Amino acid sequence: MIGYSYHPNAIEEVVEAARHYEGRAPGLGKEFREELDSAIDLLRRFPEAAALVRGNLRRKPLQRFPYALIYAVEDSEIRIYAVSHRRQRPEYWLDRIPL
Repeated sequence: MIGYSYHPNAIEEVVEAARHYEGRAPGLGKEFREELDSAIDLLRRFPEAAALVRGNLRRKPLQRFPYALIYAVEDSEIRIYAVSHRRQRPEYWLDRIPL
């Protein structure tokens, strides 16, 4: 399995989403994090499993929650640039991607 890392803004998105879901129902934030962790584990085994969306960026939707991981495989690791709500403005995260 390859490693992974988060862009700092993506970490904030995870924390905010988990906090939001925990506020809706006790334990729901934990379930969100567990699904996120499962998606990351899958990508660590199969880094190119998700669809390309732009250049080398890929989108891996979560199953239960309306979020998707926006990531690229870089230097033998998965770099997660965004944990994007699927109803947010499209490609708001593009300024996070190094040129």
